[in-house]
Amino acid sequence: MKLRNILVPSVAMVALCALAAPIKKNVIDEVAWVVGDEPIFRSEIEEQYLQMRQENTPIDGDPYCVIPEKIAVEKLYLHQAKLDTITAPESQVAAGVEKRLDYFINNLGSREKVEEYFRKPLPQLREQMMELMRNSYIIDQVQHNLTKDVKATPKDVRKYFTSLPTDSVPYVPMQVEAQIIEINPRIPEQEIEDVKARLRDYADRVNRGESSFSTLAIMFSEDGSAMQGGELGFHGRADWVPEFSQVAFNLNDPKRVSRIVETEYGYHIIQLIEKRGEQVNVRHILLTPKVNSKDLADGVVKLDSLRKEIVAGKFSFEEAAQVISQDKNTKNNNGVMMNQRTGSKRFEMQDLPPEVARKIELMQPGDISEAFIMKDRSKNRDVISIVKLTNRVPGHKATLSEDYNLIKGMYENHLKEKIITDWVENKIKDTYTKIADGWDGCDFHYKGWNSQAH
Repeated sequence: MKLRNILVPSVAMVALCALAAPIKKNVIDEVAWVVGDEPIFRSEIEEQYLQMRQENTPIDGDPYCVIPEKIAVEKLYLHQAKLDTITAPESQVAAGVEKRLDYFINNLGSREKVEEYFRKPLPQLREQMMELMRNSYIIDQVQHNLTKDVKATPKDVRKYFTSLPTDSVPYVPMQVEAQIIEINPRIPEQEIEDVKARLRDYADRVNRGESSFSTLAIMFSEDGSAMQGGELGFHGRADWVPEFSQVAFNLNDPKRVSRIVETEYGYHIIQLIEKRGEQVNVRHILLTPKVNSKDLADGVVKLDSLRKEIVAGKFSFEEAAQVISQDKNTKNNNGVMMNQRTGSKRFEMQDLPPEVARKIELMQPGDISEAFIMKDRSKNRDVISIVKLTNRVPGHKATLSEDYNLIKGMYENHLKEKIITDWVENKIKDTYTKIADGWDGCDFHYKGWNSQAH
């Protein structure tokens, strides 16, 4: 189950790319910087620089200045995280690593080729990626805590916009607004019963002591937590869908398995690991019933019939969305699609689901597409949809009236960047740092670094 998105800061992304570069072990490593009591070695810097060149990643300045400064700033964030007792949800981190490894395997062709490319065995690569993604999550949480109270008033936004030089006013690419109706194809009752029978068998095997829950999760669960034995880490009730939380928080015996739980993601069985105050850590196995091609085709025919009735004026798209649509995100909003990235109803084409973008590209405002099959990526299943293009806004220079949310976001980002910059520079003042000779002749991004201990 998806709990929340992990935002990966640029520092950690650079480090993630550097996994492919080998460390030179045949020379005595040089300490380039010291931050607090932690050294930054030349080998770390060389690793990242080599991989960035291989990936053609642009570097804004001298790499032997930019890269060590980024590593040093990361250490400041991680030290603050220890003070604030910020930790990363291990299941979420692990799921992100497995997704990344799957990407590498699919693109390079096999596990062996991944090991060859990164020049290390897969378990070692997984361990290093876990550390990097864990740090990424933690750094993001520190930054979020620093900037979470930033809010801009309309007056602030207007003042900010009027102060922008003409060449700083952004160009807004073509955007669209759309409505959608989604229905789930019928799933044969026998398929659902087969899934439940499999889950009952797994539960019985665990309850009889014949199998461990975590082993069965690794082998059979269709959730991203499978590689962690189905473990989700400590969470509060609000972190999961209500049906799952209700059962998970009522478990008391770690040796027993829950009843089968149905959620929007499929069917689960759950095992308690530990309760800690208002949080609980559980394992689960998720199975999702599969839709066959005939039921998908029947769903397309059904939704095409609905489209014809809308076009004929028997009822409106909005009325149909409220009554028929099974997409909980838009059903009660007249089918209006909302851009989760920006919080507005406008989308650039690349922000739309690819199946929707392909349909809308050839449509005019007011057009309603024929029914089509698309992937609900949050639940990893096929759904059937029709989409209506309600507005197409040509590319233009941003204006306050047309693009208020965009400009507000720019202003809030400006405020957040200032808060973070001030925080980092204050941390530099309060932290012992020493930059070795030869590494100090730089125009650093942040003020306060120098070659003398302080």
